[in-house]
Amino acid sequence: MADVEAGAAEPEPFTYDDVRVEPGESRNERYRISETYLGDPIRVPVTIINGTRPGPTVFLSAAAHGDELNGIEVVREVAHDWDHADLHGTLVCLPVLNVPGFLAQERYLPIYDRDLNRSFPGHGESTSAKRMAHRLFSAFVEPCDYGLDFHTSTRGRTNMLHVRADTTNPAVERLSHAFSSNVIIDGDGPEGSLRREATDAGVPTITIEMGEAHRFQRDLIDQALTGVASVLAEVGCHPDSSVHWPGWRTVITDSSEKTWLRADAGGIVDMKLGRGELVHEGDVICTITDPFKEADDSVSVEAPFTGLIVGVLENPVVYPGNPLCHLVALDDDTLRALERELSASLSLFGGPDDGA
Repeated sequence: MADVEAGAAEPEPFTYDDVRVEPGESRNERYRISETYLGDPIRVPVTIINGTRPGPTVFLSAAAHGDELNGIEVVREVAHDWDHADLHGTLVCLPVLNVPGFLAQERYLPIYDRDLNRSFPGHGESTSAKRMAHRLFSAFVEPCDYGLDFHTSTRGRTNMLHVRADTTNPAVERLSHAFSSNVIIDGDGPEGSLRREATDAGVPTITIEMGEAHRFQRDLIDQALTGVASVLAEVGCHPDSSVHWPGWRTVITDSSEKTWLRADAGGIVDMKLGRGELVHEGDVICTITDPFKEADDSVSVEAPFTGLIVGVLENPVVYPGNPLCHLVALDDDTLRALERELSASLSLFGGPDDGA
């Protein structure tokens, strides 16, 4: 690894294919990964920023699913709006991995509906998805020391900002804590996903989930930018900056500490709570009714334990079995810290009886 802690004496060029980005240089590239049916090139935008001082190489990627837009703006702002005059190391910024899906505003590659984020590390002589994944992985992921991969929830649902990471890996755990999110969900990730395959290849990588598909959500983008700055401080890219503490944190390591609540009846959902909200055992999270809103046919969905709503339904119609919300448990200390934060927020902005 080229981590600043490794004690590299001089900054080094970043190389891919026959291209060299020298220390102190930046390069915008439209990198060819495949071709369309007409033989036109499919090119992925890449920005390489190589600092003048030695340090680690970090990749930031977004839109492996083409309709997941929040991360695109995070990566673009890091690449083009931040001042990198004092950067130690190199940033590899990949704002749109799945260009065909992005152009079609679809989650998957519109080529046999394949999932690019189940195709890594790829293979140069396999399916179209694996060929694309191979080109990206070998050129821009494997040469790195760390990775941040940005995602949103799928269409019709939304997530609070949280990190997903294999915390059994010490380097990944370090990244996950440095990112400064309140919630970390432990797990090694699905086979073929970028974070799992990058980590297995020796590039510790975390996934950041934030918001919903098909839109920019400024509050979440700003939270994620704080997390990126915190990580870059932690790994030594910005050694004079501080790592940010989010105020409280819960790490979900056991499947019993999280659950997807699913509909037991079809109908129209009246969601009472949103992403990031605290819910106590027995609280009604939502109700499901038929078109006539008849009381006898109304179904109330209650929280099975006290916890935090990490993900929630946005599309208000369900079949039986459809997911309604993703709930994670909180231990007593975390619950008290969150309640103090909520109480302070009410005091700061005025409670419901302040006459506003």
